[in-house]
Amino acid sequence: MKAAIRTLVAGLGLFAPPLAAHHSFQAEFDAAKGVTLTGVVTKLEWTNPHAHFYIDVKGPDGKVENWNLELASPNVLRRLGWSREIFKVGDTVTVFCARAKDGSNLASARTVTLPDGRKMSAGSMADDPPSTN
Repeated sequence: MKAAIRTLVAGLGLFAPPLAAHHSFQAEFDAAKGVTLTGVVTKLEWTNPHAHFYIDVKGPDGKVENWNLELASPNVLRRLGWSREIFKVGDTVTVFCARAKDGSNLASARTVTLPDGRKMSAGSMADDPPSTN
């Protein structure tokens, strides 16, 4: 019996890293603090559980800040019409997003306007209807 419990506990441990990597939208981002950013793409990470891209945004004072913008998972993005080649480093994009609660340059993208003018949904959790439970 003890061996069976140890095996079960060890097996459950295999699921801990992926679960720990995911987070609650409401815990990290403030949907009420929407912001529009326009900047130059510096990097794209097509990874799970969320894809990310980074843009350099020039502030009113001329200072450039790099922003980390979270997207949905690559699988969700593909269903929304995205691909890894949707934009490239050096492209200028406009992003409507929800800022991180901690005030860092992290945000959850809601829509991304591409260089060709297409407006793409980023599959953000902020777009989900509120739970009725």
